[in-house]
Amino acid sequence: MASIFSPSTVPVFFLLVLVLLGLGETRDPFACDPKDRATKNLPFCKVSLPIRVRVKDLIGRLTLQEKVTLLVNNAAAVPRLGIKGYEWWSEALHGVSNVGPGTKFGGPFPAATSFPQVITTAASFNASLWEEIGRVVSDEARAMYNGGMAGLTYWSPNVNIFRDPRWGRGQETPGEDPILAGTYAVNYIRGLQGTSGNRLKVAASCKHFTAYDLDNWNGIDRFHFNAQVSKQDIEDTFDVPFRMCVKEGKVASVMCSYNQVNGVPTCADPNLLKGRVRGQWRLNGYIVSDCDSVGVFYTNQHYTSTPEEAAADAIKAGLDLDCGPFLAVHTKNALEKGLVTEGDVNGALANTITVQMRLGMFDGEASAQPYGKLGPRDVCTAAHKELAVEAARQGIVLLKNRGPSLPLSPRRHQTVAVIGPNSNVTVTMIGNYAGIGCEYTSPLQGIGRYAKTIHEPGCTNVACSNDKQFGSALNAARQADATVLVMGLDQSIEAETVDRADLLLPGHQQELVSKVAAASRGPTILVLMSGGPVDVTFAKNDPKIAGILWAGYPGQAGGAAIADILFGAANPGGKLPMTWYPEEYLKSLAMTDMAMRPRRSKGYPGRTYRFYNGPVVYPFGYGLSYSHFLHTLASAPKTVSVPVHGHRHGNTTNISNKAIRVTHARCGKLSVSLHIDVKNVGSKDGSHTLLVFSAPPAGNGHWAPHKQLVAFEKVHVPAKSQQRVKINIHVCKLLSVVDRSGTRRIPMGVHNLHIGDVKHSLSVQAQTLGIIKS
Repeated sequence: MASIFSPSTVPVFFLLVLVLLGLGETRDPFACDPKDRATKNLPFCKVSLPIRVRVKDLIGRLTLQEKVTLLVNNAAAVPRLGIKGYEWWSEALHGVSNVGPGTKFGGPFPAATSFPQVITTAASFNASLWEEIGRVVSDEARAMYNGGMAGLTYWSPNVNIFRDPRWGRGQETPGEDPILAGTYAVNYIRGLQGTSGNRLKVAASCKHFTAYDLDNWNGIDRFHFNAQVSKQDIEDTFDVPFRMCVKEGKVASVMCSYNQVNGVPTCADPNLLKGRVRGQWRLNGYIVSDCDSVGVFYTNQHYTSTPEEAAADAIKAGLDLDCGPFLAVHTKNALEKGLVTEGDVNGALANTITVQMRLGMFDGEASAQPYGKLGPRDVCTAAHKELAVEAARQGIVLLKNRGPSLPLSPRRHQTVAVIGPNSNVTVTMIGNYAGIGCEYTSPLQGIGRYAKTIHEPGCTNVACSNDKQFGSALNAARQADATVLVMGLDQSIEAETVDRADLLLPGHQQELVSKVAAASRGPTILVLMSGGPVDVTFAKNDPKIAGILWAGYPGQAGGAAIADILFGAANPGGKLPMTWYPEEYLKSLAMTDMAMRPRRSKGYPGRTYRFYNGPVVYPFGYGLSYSHFLHTLASAPKTVSVPVHGHRHGNTTNISNKAIRVTHARCGKLSVSLHIDVKNVGSKDGSHTLLVFSAPPAGNGHWAPHKQLVAFEKVHVPAKSQQRVKINIHVCKLLSVVDRSGTRRIPMGVHNLHIGDVKHSLSVQAQTLGIIKS
């Protein structure tokens, strides 16, 4: 998404023009002040009128110059109409953030709740948790808006697929599976935007559309990258979460990305923006550029000959708002040259102003708004801070537990050596696109609540460039009843503009882990902080390393959650939202190759668990618990009939023994229901994630993934008890696959459903309703 303003990420021209224009004011206002005699009786200020009527009236009162200055994120004031400036760019990836200029901390708002980074929260596989986090974030955002410190338009969530394990921004995403990413987005958006029909609590934005998952690798950066993507991969991988955002999440905005897709910049592609997002999916909202994307496709990609052509191409493609000054500077000249019409500009403004109207920004004073009473007391509340701890607990994944050695016992493990460059970090825990947390609990502080600690960093930082501090770390491990190594990555290794070169622990970290484990008097537990996967095969296979936890970037309370898991106050239930590959996987695998499916003749392995079939360190969906859960399929249909109209072309129909087009099926709410009994046979209460995968019938090898996630459900099961879970699987949406031409089809035949160690065969059959001639 929006790049952070720095000389390394944004053209200097962008910064200079932003300053020179001086557009907007810092406080986000409510227009239509009832005390303003000049505007209070104008139609656009009348809440009783339909929003479309109010929007049309307002646009009709604007001059051309005023219109042009509203096309950018730092939208200008229109004093004669009582409209003050508005900054569109605010961020709320996992809490209200000050990355965008629309939000600031200070005064009565020194901080906001900083939840775990998205990759960690996704590992909970808990849709209700995602919605609840969104609700808390939007409460705090509204409170800060009311206090003049934030906007109401948040360019989150990031729903790009975590396609390549080296991607520095994979941490911002819900992982590698399209259905997981889309389901996360739908629920987080619902929490952010509220459920009051056409009215919005805050406006979310799904980014970055589309096929954006490379920042800077091997000399190729996102400003110049042309992603070559097949229709098949667009339809069944890259589009899925965005389509779910718009059609199911009713998101108020979509952001186009920096890169080109098949030779066309996404922000200048009418087929993507007007055709797909607004046309096919029916976006009710606005389309915004990633920051200075229009300038990038003119200056960096040389897509147009003149800046006026770039401005015109973007607007005519369906771009409504430019993050950056480009459209404010060049649109008027483009109009004068006849490259774009005032009607095109009006169309863009209609989309942005409609969203502002839905937010209540033209309804009068803040105190009169549904959320107008929210203020400082509603930010960083005790309940919000507890939710941050609970989200981290649910997202932490237990990868290894030899013995078992975990949980540790405060009685037996009274002294714990806490070692590693991430052992006493705070800001590292909140990842990127974060703000200022309410308060921080580092791993050292968290563990200190359960035991006496001996702390040695072992390395100065995660780069771990030498072994000078190893000696004191080894001594600490020899003295303690247990050793916890907190290792991994941070934003110096993986971040926006920083893709990883490999999957190994940086520098001498692996050496430190192995030496400490060999020296440790008690059990050694390895805790990993990272957004992307790490090849820790050495630790997985080392009998001296009793346990491994992955915490991702666990948020402001990460250290408390890690300690709660280590000492058994919480039972781990997280599952990996991405595959952990061995370092060997990267051999000859260019990040620039977008293909999801393997090409075995060329040694190309394929990507994500859906298509890659080689060795892994830990698979997608993997995660252990302190309890043991058994699955039993209580009931499930053995067959399902798909009503379909045959379309006759000559003497043939579209119905074959292999697959039918989804567009030819009567899908409606056609679904199959599974009832699954989940029994906790352990001695600890725990939450368990049911992951339901589907493997399509044989004979669809060139279309279909090996298997794909079709449903998941989080269920809490007390010790020695059982819960029944109902899962619905939409047949057309979830049991379909995509052929090489990009057509979604439902394979006829036996689909094998996998729920843990339970397998169920489901026969999908076509039910012909009649032949339609065409």
